[in-house]
Amino acid sequence: MNLIESIDHTNLPKHLAIIMDGNGRWAKQQGFLRAFGHENGTKSVKEIIKTSAKLGIEYLTLYAFSTENWNRPKLEVQALMKILINSLKKELGTLQENNIRLNAIGNLDKLPKTAQKELLDVMEKTKNNSRLTLTLALSYGSREELVNAVKAISDKVKNNIISIDTIDDSIINEHLYTQNLPDVDLLIRTSGEHRISNFLLWQIAYAELYFTNVLWPDFKDQDLYEAIISYQKRERRFGKTSEQIK
Repeated sequence: MNLIESIDHTNLPKHLAIIMDGNGRWAKQQGFLRAFGHENGTKSVKEIIKTSAKLGIEYLTLYAFSTENWNRPKLEVQALMKILINSLKKELGTLQENNIRLNAIGNLDKLPKTAQKELLDVMEKTKNNSRLTLTLALSYGSREELVNAVKAISDKVKNNIISIDTIDDSIINEHLYTQNLPDVDLLIRTSGEHRISNFLLWQIAYAELYFTNVLWPDFKDQDLYEAIISYQKRERRFGKTSEQIK
């Protein structure tokens, strides 16, 4: 039986997030430089985006470049930025054909001007698409996001724009990069690592976590199906008992 036939299309994760890990190790196994792995990783990105849209997933967030990734060797960072720019140029047609809207979160001002320009251009051209919202986490760090939110809220309290007594989950959500996105339902990390790595710490509070040994360039639609089937076998209680949710 094909894996896709085992998927319950009435119980899909509304928001799927992926930590795309293992490009460098994949390249090393092939005897190539790390940049070769990043380049091949874009093929998996394209396949997973299209598969997610076909399945009916509404939100897909990909951890493309973290705040810590700026500390990598200069040549690797330059290669990653070049791949980002080229991918945005090349995949605009795919996004339009599949009715996918591009979004981005993170400290985008740190990106090279060329990358910023290309990113904003594709976001503008796809802003009315509605089948799937694809969010790229670029120069993103969850702790930095939370610190910025605390500063913004504190400033509003200081200037009597909001009262400290009104601060709740929704107020914090409004000051995050992800203010227009729902909480994550399923978080996937590839390459065998079992870490969150400073990714969407607030937003994954009740997410189901799925770890696979598959390196990102080898992660294909069948691997995504396996992750979703695993997700659908779990009981999501959100603090309640099994009896309460039945």
